[in-house]
Amino acid sequence: MRLGITDAVKHLIIINVVMFIGTLTVGGGTLFYDWFAEFFPLNDSFGFWQLVTSIFIHFDIGHLFSNMLMLFFTGIMIEQVLGTKRFLFLFLSAGLGGNLIALSVDYIQFSLALNELTSNGFDKAQVLEVLNSKLGRYDLRWQNILSETQFKHLVVNFNSRSAGASGAVMGILAVLGLMFPERKIMLLFPPIPIKIKYLVVGLIGSDFFMAIFTGSSLIGSTGTGYVAHLGGAIVGALIYLFWKKNSMDKYRWN
Repeated sequence: MRLGITDAVKHLIIINVVMFIGTLTVGGGTLFYDWFAEFFPLNDSFGFWQLVTSIFIHFDIGHLFSNMLMLFFTGIMIEQVLGTKRFLFLFLSAGLGGNLIALSVDYIQFSLALNELTSNGFDKAQVLEVLNSKLGRYDLRWQNILSETQFKHLVVNFNSRSAGASGAVMGILAVLGLMFPERKIMLLFPPIPIKIKYLVVGLIGSDFFMAIFTGSSLIGSTGTGYVAHLGGAIVGALIYLFWKKNSMDKYRWN
């Protein structure tokens, strides 16, 4: 394996950094988020391209730094084995798959809350019109019908914006664990060696645990898209296992 940063990892980091600079400097700091972050499908601001572009948008420097650091330390090893084209396919598929899975969960939660309103006499079209009329606006009567959780699923899910390469990076991390489970790497914080399989299980497992029991991420803010993380990891692992089962050489693109 050659030393140094690989082509796809390098260009992905550059694209993410350039897009982040764009979020800070173009359109008063909101235009890139309005165009490229991922909105809820029934929100008037939603566009299908956002399923992909949101992978390259980050909300703050810490969000960007953590994802790019993880991409750097995991992606190079994977790209050296898979080649640039397959690595890019894996990265984009994991990111897109994670976004679709997270959106599906949000949509199901929203639909259940909306059905509760319509069963109590509210018109679906009018509810959507109110939600789309102004970000964060709602009918106060909804709170008398919905539980706190249902209300959150209705209003917060509808007005949510998602962004970040976390799902794609988790897909790469999952593949790294499948490829090199016994290899040791040095952690930055704390600076101790750890087998890759334990690192992968720990990171993915924390998101799974918090997704089920608390609704927030063990290693991030409460806004972390843990479902997208899990979705990306699942998609990445499935793609790699498919390639492995059917002989990678048969699907070699490089």
